[in-house]
Amino acid sequence: MKKINILIAVMVLLNMSSCKKFLQEDAYDFISEDNFYKTEGDAYAALNGVTSVMQAQQYYGRTVWVLNDLTGDQMKVGLPQTNRPELYSQTYTSTNGEVSNWWNNSYVLINRANDVIQNVEKGPITPVIRDNIAGNAKFLRALAYFDLIRSYGDVPLIIKATEGSDNLKPSRTPIKEVYAQIITDLKFAEANCLKEDKIPAASKGRVSSGAASALLAKVYLTRAATAAAEATDYQDALTACNKVIAVSPGVYTLLPFADVFNPDKKATNKEEIFVVQFGLAPSTGTITPRMHLPKSVFPNDGNEAFYVENAFALSYSNTDLRKAATIGVVPGTANFYYLKFTDPARQGNSARNNWVILRYADVLLMQSEAMNQLNSGDPNKFNGINAVRNRAGLLPLTPITTPGKEDFISALVDERGWEFAAEGQRRYDLLRLGRMKQQQLKIHNITLDDKYLLMPVPETERTLNENLTQNTGF
Repeated sequence: MKKINILIAVMVLLNMSSCKKFLQEDAYDFISEDNFYKTEGDAYAALNGVTSVMQAQQYYGRTVWVLNDLTGDQMKVGLPQTNRPELYSQTYTSTNGEVSNWWNNSYVLINRANDVIQNVEKGPITPVIRDNIAGNAKFLRALAYFDLIRSYGDVPLIIKATEGSDNLKPSRTPIKEVYAQIITDLKFAEANCLKEDKIPAASKGRVSSGAASALLAKVYLTRAATAAAEATDYQDALTACNKVIAVSPGVYTLLPFADVFNPDKKATNKEEIFVVQFGLAPSTGTITPRMHLPKSVFPNDGNEAFYVENAFALSYSNTDLRKAATIGVVPGTANFYYLKFTDPARQGNSARNNWVILRYADVLLMQSEAMNQLNSGDPNKFNGINAVRNRAGLLPLTPITTPGKEDFISALVDERGWEFAAEGQRRYDLLRLGRMKQQQLKIHNITLDDKYLLMPVPETERTLNENLTQNTGF
């Protein structure tokens, strides 16, 4: 994906701490509706303002993987700081700062997306352009709500931009209703966003119809494992995966693994499906690479805030090509660190590495997951996972090596771990595949309380909004 020129970078929020702020965030307080959304350029600038939220460190710039990998089974704390040790030890509470960051910034994105959707739909822009912009905004709104319900369960569903007279104390909406809105938004995006190969070079990084299909697949797979499940979820997930696979390898394809994360090659990266764009000044850089660098290797600016869980580092096969591209050894120690996101052009905290939310390998593994759930005896379920294993230099799985449905799920848990290490997916994968408790006991010797299968609603929000109930146990 090529980098979008972010036009409203000053609109990035670095920290949101109150219910009023996330619901009544003045995203465009320097632009009135009377002089905005009059042209395509105005609308695209507003859309950039939505996307720019995701670059904040307290959102997809860092929190996404701190929250979802530290509470998994593959990452551990290096230099302890506030919030992180309690995530790793599964003792976090409703006052945890990262738990609040994820909630608050998700709602900032939602409110900005709502603003774009409302204003572009009543503006004078031609229908095709209008629906493409609205489709981009609806995709982003759907992504934020998907993150929220996977993390917190029931959450307030707000689908219009809030104004001064609006109710700023909404109650939580059942996940069944939130899922329905997510799917409606993604189907609109799938129908109205451009195909990846039709997006102009200057606009690469916008939402494609393929990104909407890929996210739909993950939404269906995830809903199928909840009380909100619909009977067709696994078939719908498979159908969505097949739409993406049908345009490959021309539009999407597997690259050599190290190339997927090489910032020098991101302009032509055909494995990326949807990413958060980062770059060096004047663009917004990402701090993620520096957070993992050990001081013994980078004495001047190594942060070593996080290490690789030793058991995970040692779980890779010696023939797995992903290992050398993912993990390094801290010289003179038994510690491992993530080198997956290195950038030779990094300038202090700022690196060019895009944050990948969806990529083609994920679609292939989701296809296998859906097929196993639909018919565990279908030999074609091995196609996707074996394509990923082949790229990694591993032997294929077969009905002999992976005979039953649960064996295949175990193989998926392992494969997704090796493939998406430190990509902010681990917690969600373990929850969806039903292995969260098992892995916490196996790796950390923690008998996980049921309450930790969800994050608590941030206490700051409940203090300001008495209508927000708390999750059981918190």
